[in-house]
Amino acid sequence: MLRTTPAGGAARGTAGGDRLVSIGSVLNQLRDEFPEVTISKIRFLESEGLVEPQRTASGYRKFSPGDVERLAQVLRMQRDRYLPLKVIREQLDALESGEQPRPRPQGAPDDLCHPGADPEHERPTVARVGRSELLAAAEVTEDELATWESYGLITATVDGGYDAQSVTVAKLVAHLGRFGLEPRHLRAMKAAADREAGLVEQVVAPLRRHRNPQTRAHAEATTRELADLSVRLHAALVQTALGVRLR
Repeated sequence: MLRTTPAGGAARGTAGGDRLVSIGSVLNQLRDEFPEVTISKIRFLESEGLVEPQRTASGYRKFSPGDVERLAQVLRMQRDRYLPLKVIREQLDALESGEQPRPRPQGAPDDLCHPGADPEHERPTVARVGRSELLAAAEVTEDELATWESYGLITATVDGGYDAQSVTVAKLVAHLGRFGLEPRHLRAMKAAADREAGLVEQVVAPLRRHRNPQTRAHAEATTRELADLSVRLHAALVQTALGVRLR
């Protein structure tokens, strides 16, 4: 059950006077760690029951600090452990009720980490996942994945596995599919992404060819920064084109 706060003014929570913030403010707080998060993503997580913001009398969402932290936990579990939303919800609900989350089966995507990683001190990170693990993480069928690959939306590595970005792409394509967007509709997005990547390569290619190791390292940092800026610009342009208002 969503809670309602009075309209107008600075909203405050009922516990400890925590300040409530708008969905736009939540987006700004999360983007430092999760640059690809969007308003639509936050709304989707709400629709899936991962967070329950309060509402003003006029229907505007208001998020508490606890809501923002829960969203951050959800995004981390998706990014780092590739858990389905149902499992994330179960684990967070268990933690909030003081229960111990059920352990994931051995071999699940969140159990894959770099060799030698210490689970007590290092967060699990995924270098490669297999086909079955990608299917489980994105919650899609073999036929769906094969179709995405035929359209060039996802490509396996030379060893037949998939990198972390492929898992992210698979999840996003699956989410878009629930709105009726088919792989053929997404070819334009793939082509635009390839063109943007080409622009980034033009900037960093001279740095990568440099003999100085520090300059080559700077090239990688520049690539990440340009990619982040490109993603933000793309999101802003789409929102502007659609006339999206942060609510």
